[in-house]
Amino acid sequence: MPDDLPSIHGPLNSIRPAGGIFRLQELNFTELEQLNRDRSVVLFTVSPLEEHGPHLPVGTDVFTAEFFCAELGKRIRREKPGWTVLIGPPLPIGASAFDQAGTLLARARTVRNATLDYGAALARHGFRYILVINGHAGPRHVVALEEAAAAVSRRYRVRMLSVSGLVLWKFMRGKYTERLEKLLGRAFTPEEQEAIRGDTHAGLWETSLLMLIRPDLVNPIYAHLPPIRFTLLEALRKNYPLRLGNKLGYIGTPSAAQKEFGEAARRLFEEIVWEVAQPVFEAPDKSWQKTSMLYKIPFFHSIFPYIIVWTAFLLAGWTILKWLHWVN
Repeated sequence: MPDDLPSIHGPLNSIRPAGGIFRLQELNFTELEQLNRDRSVVLFTVSPLEEHGPHLPVGTDVFTAEFFCAELGKRIRREKPGWTVLIGPPLPIGASAFDQAGTLLARARTVRNATLDYGAALARHGFRYILVINGHAGPRHVVALEEAAAAVSRRYRVRMLSVSGLVLWKFMRGKYTERLEKLLGRAFTPEEQEAIRGDTHAGLWETSLLMLIRPDLVNPIYAHLPPIRFTLLEALRKNYPLRLGNKLGYIGTPSAAQKEFGEAARRLFEEIVWEVAQPVFEAPDKSWQKTSMLYKIPFFHSIFPYIIVWTAFLLAGWTILKWLHWVN
């Protein structure tokens, strides 16, 4: 999180009606109670610590999520003068992560419940606009956040949205190539297009973003790492980038990373995250409540493993009853 966010000292009326961007944990409850809930939004991030190859820190997803959380806060202030943006502490856990030293892996149900409780606490205290930012594209993690946002919105009649699922998967599938080229001011070269293909974890894009956000944490070894890609069949294996190929835990082409790409990605994400978030404040109906394509796949829902277990128990019970009936 950038250190340029202000702290509040003294009475809250010193910042009203101008609003501002503030860290939730730095305010006392009397200051929070005085906030106009109709002109306040809370942002928080849920991204795991996860291995990111030998060249990026395990906090890569946390750093990128916190960075874009701050960027979104600034964009909201520009678009909606007078609003107060509260940035809550991050939850550094996640599902569908590559599990190696430093990874804080949690069950999808845990991610869903922790995010739900976080949002519910805010909703109970009157906050009507809540946005969750995530830097991790693990499918079950993305869906868990969307489940939590939908549950809080439904139970408390507020607007809570996980904005990153819609963005990350379209980005990884190359849906924003033309916009990126426009922001770069040039077309990708054939070599860059090849480097982008299948670049999903600690490759060109994440390395470029960390070169922009935390260059001090990017190991220069990235420039000497060869491209690594995997087939769909290989990707079905648990921890596949740590067990297959060069076993260094990345997918893509880190050596092609450039700070120029990081800046283009920053500008792109600022635009498209705002495009997703804007209807939360302005839509007169439920059109603001969008989910990623992953949400439509039952397998990725956090309750799916429990359904399988209970179905197995029921089938086993039915089989036993049928057998006893036959024996008798």
